[in-house]
Amino acid sequence: VQLVESGGGLVQPGGSLRLSCAASGFTFSSSIMSWHRQAPGKERELVASISTAGGTTNYVDSVKGRFTISRDNAKNTVYLQMNSLKPEDTGVYRCKALKYGNIYWGQGIQVTVSS
Repeated sequence: VQLVESGGGLVQPGGSLRLSCAASGFTFSSSIMSWHRQAPGKERELVASISTAGGTTNYVDSVKGRFTISRDNAKNTVYLQMNSLKPEDTGVYRCKALKYGNIYWGQGIQVTVSS
């Protein structure tokens, strides 16, 4: 099982990034996918989640209207489009797969929002 994130980096406030999480080794299309982040000195928090077919999404209040989670089951990939980024969005972002009680995590990728 592998979840590999990409697309992170350094961006100025107000900028955009698109994170990708490529999955392998399990049935991606049957898995609820989510993005989580952890800022230095803070607890990990759920940022966004998406149902197996993509019809239902949920977001933490602080990113509503700015972030969009999506998935492509044909490519076994989940995305997080992040717009209007703020310094408080800085952290390590990890994707997570949940399938029938089994949980898989990616290794995480750094997102830094700073001028």
